[in-house]
Amino acid sequence: MTTLFSRSPWLALILAHVAHASLPLVDFDRMGTVGLAGAFAGLDLFDNTSAVAFDPSTSSILSRAVDGSLTRIGSTNQGGSIAAGCAIGSTFYLAGSFSSVSGVTAANVASYDGSSFSALGSNGPNGDVHALYCDSANSKVWAGGHFTSPGSAVAVYDVKASSWAAAPFGGLAGAAAEVLSITANSSQSSLLFTGSFITSFQGNGSTLNSTNNPNVPFSSGATPFSSSLVPIPLQNAQIVASPSSTDASFNNVQNILCPSGNDGPGQTWLGGDGSTAQITARLFQSVSASGVRLGNTFVNGRSTTTFSVTSIPDNAVQQLHYVDPTTGANQTCTTNCPLSTNSGIPYQDFTFDNALSLTGVLVTLSGWQGAGPGLHLFQLLSSGAFVSAVGSQNGQSCFAPIASNTSFTKTWTQVEANTNIAGTIQTVLVASANVGASPADSPSFTWAPYISASGEYNINMLIPGCTNFEDCARRTSVKVTVFPGGGQQPVVTSFSQQNTNDATQQIYSGPVIPSSPNFTTTITMTLADNPAGTGQGGLYELVADRVQLILTSASTSGGSSGGFNVSGTAHNAFGIFEWPLSTTASVNAAGVLPNSTETSLDTIGFNLFSGLGGNSTLTASSQSTVAAVVEHSSGAVFIGGSLALSTPSASNIAVFQNGVLAALSEGGLNGPVTSFALDGDKLFVGGSFSDTASNSTKGQLNGVAVYDVQQKTWAALQAGVDGPVTSLSVFNGQVSVAGNFTTILSAAGSNVGHESAGFAVWNVSNSAWANSGGFLVGKLSFVGNGTAPAKGQQQSQILAGNIASSLKFGASGFVFLKNGKNGEPQVTPLGVQLNEGDALPAPAATKRRREHVRRGPTAWIPHIKIPIPQLFSRQSSSLPPLPPAPPAPAPAVLAGAFWTNTTNSDQVVVIGGNFSFADGSTEAAGVGLYHPASGTLNALLGSQLNGTVRALLVDGTQLYVGGEFTIPGADVNGFAMYDLVQQSWELSGVQALQASAGSSVVVRSITTSPFKANTIIVAGSFAQAGSLPCRAICAWDSSAKQWNALGSGIQGDVASVAYAGSNLDVLVAAGSVSLSGSASNNVVQFTFNNSDWSAIGDGSDLPGPVTAVTVNDGNADSIFIAGRSSDGTYPYMAYWNGAVWESLGSTLQGATNISQLTMVPLQDNHAANSVIESDRMLLVSGTLSDSSFGNASSALFDGQTFIPYIVASSPSGTAGAVSSLFHSLSSFNFNTHVLATGVVILISIAIAAGVVFLLVLIGILWTLFSRRDDALNKFDPAEIDDDDDSTQHRPSSLLAHINAATRTTILGTQSPFHNFNAEKEEEAAAVAGASSVGHDPFAGPDASNYLRAETPSDAVAGIMAGEEEAGRPAHARYSFDGSGEGELPLTVGQELEVLDDRDHSWWYARDLRTGNEGVVPAAYLY
Repeated sequence: MTTLFSRSPWLALILAHVAHASLPLVDFDRMGTVGLAGAFAGLDLFDNTSAVAFDPSTSSILSRAVDGSLTRIGSTNQGGSIAAGCAIGSTFYLAGSFSSVSGVTAANVASYDGSSFSALGSNGPNGDVHALYCDSANSKVWAGGHFTSPGSAVAVYDVKASSWAAAPFGGLAGAAAEVLSITANSSQSSLLFTGSFITSFQGNGSTLNSTNNPNVPFSSGATPFSSSLVPIPLQNAQIVASPSSTDASFNNVQNILCPSGNDGPGQTWLGGDGSTAQITARLFQSVSASGVRLGNTFVNGRSTTTFSVTSIPDNAVQQLHYVDPTTGANQTCTTNCPLSTNSGIPYQDFTFDNALSLTGVLVTLSGWQGAGPGLHLFQLLSSGAFVSAVGSQNGQSCFAPIASNTSFTKTWTQVEANTNIAGTIQTVLVASANVGASPADSPSFTWAPYISASGEYNINMLIPGCTNFEDCARRTSVKVTVFPGGGQQPVVTSFSQQNTNDATQQIYSGPVIPSSPNFTTTITMTLADNPAGTGQGGLYELVADRVQLILTSASTSGGSSGGFNVSGTAHNAFGIFEWPLSTTASVNAAGVLPNSTETSLDTIGFNLFSGLGGNSTLTASSQSTVAAVVEHSSGAVFIGGSLALSTPSASNIAVFQNGVLAALSEGGLNGPVTSFALDGDKLFVGGSFSDTASNSTKGQLNGVAVYDVQQKTWAALQAGVDGPVTSLSVFNGQVSVAGNFTTILSAAGSNVGHESAGFAVWNVSNSAWANSGGFLVGKLSFVGNGTAPAKGQQQSQILAGNIASSLKFGASGFVFLKNGKNGEPQVTPLGVQLNEGDALPAPAATKRRREHVRRGPTAWIPHIKIPIPQLFSRQSSSLPPLPPAPPAPAPAVLAGAFWTNTTNSDQVVVIGGNFSFADGSTEAAGVGLYHPASGTLNALLGSQLNGTVRALLVDGTQLYVGGEFTIPGADVNGFAMYDLVQQSWELSGVQALQASAGSSVVVRSITTSPFKANTIIVAGSFAQAGSLPCRAICAWDSSAKQWNALGSGIQGDVASVAYAGSNLDVLVAAGSVSLSGSASNNVVQFTFNNSDWSAIGDGSDLPGPVTAVTVNDGNADSIFIAGRSSDGTYPYMAYWNGAVWESLGSTLQGATNISQLTMVPLQDNHAANSVIESDRMLLVSGTLSDSSFGNASSALFDGQTFIPYIVASSPSGTAGAVSSLFHSLSSFNFNTHVLATGVVILISIAIAAGVVFLLVLIGILWTLFSRRDDALNKFDPAEIDDDDDSTQHRPSSLLAHINAATRTTILGTQSPFHNFNAEKEEEAAAVAGASSVGHDPFAGPDASNYLRAETPSDAVAGIMAGEEEAGRPAHARYSFDGSGEGELPLTVGQELEVLDDRDHSWWYARDLRTGNEGVVPAAYLY
């Protein structure tokens, strides 16, 4: 005898490999909200990429979409690596150490245009490339690394010319001669090169570079001279702007005096829409000013285009001098001075003809683009620098590290005097000295003005006239000493203060080189050695007012403290080099650079060179490197690498701010830094470290940390990762972390956490690790933003590294599925990360690499019909055990359910399985409530589960939880209830399930009976509920709160439950079960109407226990099962056709475990067949292994062919498993009809015509009623022919059928005339023992002629019905499937009410239980 399920070779011969152009389109939306759960960390739809294995010996390149999904775009040769990437337009450039990319020969640098890779010309870098920078404005790609050609360590690729060249500064040499990063400064005007190299600058007094000011951001709208002018503090001035914007975020003019952030809310002032605006600044004291500094705004397309400056108090419109930022030419203007609208120019300086003594300025913004004028920066420039003796007048200038300050000896008193300028006063300090006292015993006063930059200065001291102060008799002479700095000798000047009117005394003229770190110089005043005058009352009076430094030239070279050197010797810098992109000079940075190329940030290199030991230690073998640099909007520049600095004392990271290199808080980090990512004031740092240098975080900064620039504090990213981080990138509000790690650590000092091999994502907004969206296992070397998105598209990322496995979507055991673009599935992963749970131990996973031998979806299994009565001879009468549950290593989601919280209408997803997670201070396990709207996962309140959850059901507000678990402190074993509204366990009065001897309780299924109210069916492996015997399956009465047995019960273990019958009144249980206790039935059914168990088919036809069962839309003659042979060696699937079990032949391999079968609707139909209707398919889920396509986790079956559908992966990259698909709608229709717009219009017209017809018809019927009344009054029974059956035809038939036809047209279903079923008519007549003579041609089985009064025509029918007899009781003699339209399903013994019995064959009846109505065969009732 041939056995249907034998694993004979002939089965493989009939396997049909039919290639599918695309996957079937499952209609997920028809099922409501859909979730897919399983033991997986990543998944993807089965397509071409699913069939291609990764080679971890190559460097693979992936594209990451904004939702985190991953797509492979290429890979290098074996042994290749990728270290850097950047984009210009739609082309992405990547670099590293490789000889080819995706089969295209390319040496170390290549490009990708979205479809293919290309080499970049010839004569490119001849060694490893570590860094790339894309200069989009100039179409240049800068490459840095360890190579000698076309330049030393640096090369430039001209995109337009398709050619390589050395950098304009030649290259970088010294030390290791290696560049590790290329970064733009905050204004994108300069490039910063870091690595291991040494640069040398001349010390011969050559002129300064145009960007010499170390504290003022560079702007091409400023000159070396203007950038050296210290802004006058305006914090205490009266600033009035009018008219201002009505937007509170932009109407405070104080925000633009020294903005702390970028152009935007709280940092910008906007004028009123459509009108000229004026800004008035009044200082109420005389100051020496040289011009104004204006920075334009670009908020909402607004900018100022023209302006003018009026001086106060003389109210003269000033002529201004400026540099055209585009051409570099010197220009002048007066009334309509242009302000650049180029967002790349942060500000422009406009200087007066000469320094002016004024008390304020009026700036008129006369022209604008957009809605109105505005400014991001407004400053009044001094004549150089300044300091007042009155401390309150020494406000801190914008960009200054400190305010100018003073100090004194003895007692100094503040006095005031009026001036000849209305509204202004003059305030000075005075001190008394004894006549005859020596200068050392007399008061002294010291000014320490902040000086922005070295240069040639005239220093003047202001001497207030004695007339206004009425102290002429006490005045005398003083001695003033100027310390110009830079090793120069002090200059001493003596002069009299006896002037009657205000006077200015020059006390110095020459070079001034401020000291570091505060960039100040000092001027000290004492009593003269030979004081003038006789004093008054034995006392002299010394007067201290203001000191002005007037800049005359910005061409002096400074010393190393300030970035310059007055001596003629060269000075060296290490690890960092700045190159302004606008520089056209041709120099050789591998040699000695002229000071004209020196910039303020080169000072960092000078400090590094000395702080790391100089030439003696910075050699080619030195471990010191600068690997990363970034400039904050405040001007602070952070550097990181392998650094052990002595001055300042800093480890691996330092900051250059206000002209000084300084350590960060806690001394830095205890390991090398490799990468930076700056997000606002948050500096994310990656590398090989575990804590700060002082161990202040107790080991929480593993591999990655964040530094708050404003607060100057370190913080952990939870506990970091368990390996080094190589690359960081800010993307879509998240920080992407790439490196050589496997786990996101949950706590310091522990190796436990969430598996995340090589890539992780930190959510900045809530400071938590987030689902990365995609899945990969590997060691990543690079992550960065991809090409600029096209219109309507979103930015993407590029990832690269040694990847062993990757799938498009990453998820911790759960995803949402819905219809997406073009009907394709849209996958949304769980928004949180699940961790390993405290679950019962699961069998070890079998590690199998996916080996795909075929691309694309493949026809998998043919449908085989072999109608053999005896299919399988059972060899044993004892029940075999259920196959063990498929491996579900944590984190795994094994079950799910949906619940809508009626208090806020939020939909909640309940997930259960083998996992844990943290909810605040609660460590939860096994089950959680996920809120899709907020992306948060909450624990159930109260005690937490200890074990694994395998089944969930929400019924109303009650959550039923099943599996293999206990709850501490409660008598619970595998089954529990939880009130979702009260948020508490409902365990009182629930008797615990009990296991049979030598086994444990496992609940695998919890369902609610659609037929029997308040009944919850619990199935699995157990012996009794409390003291009630109910093996393997038991009913919980949710109303009476008690367990009930189902009939006489069954024996064995249940794996899966489904429902069948027209009213779903039949429960189908499958597993390793028996009705007799000996012979295996495996699939049995329980009928609720008669509480009777019966077998479905012959159990001997099945090879072994069943693991999954589903019923096709309640059809008891269409049942699908899956299981394994009794000896556990092979899987099988079968189909119940109503008479026998049919095999669904397959080449499934022994590793296959099927966890679930479920029928899903389609958006389009497949070819019709006798097994599955064309509008649906069977989804088969679990771990599927087949020789034709490798591994899959879900497949679709159309009745003829299996199609691989979903591929899942475990965290380690081995095959994952899908446990279940669940949905929010408990029932849905498989067939839906969507009408075209034209059809809808035609139907609308038809309905309108129908209304008119209906009115006419009502009149006709009214006439008929009247005539019928007349006929009844004249009725004579003798006139009736015995053979006349006209009384069986209702007058309403024509009207009802017209109504049905109209409804049929609208709904798009077939006409009732086409549905006439002659076989049913004959069958009903035969059972009744009578023929259907005189059958009404309009009477169809669709019950259209019995429709209730839902339309005006039905209302007429209702009038007629009112004249008929009331319904009568009846019972069903036979069962009737009622599958036709309008038919009412029947079960034996069912109680009904007959509403209309005037037809011979079909009666219209109502189900007394449900209230449903329809037509039934008359012969089936009694």
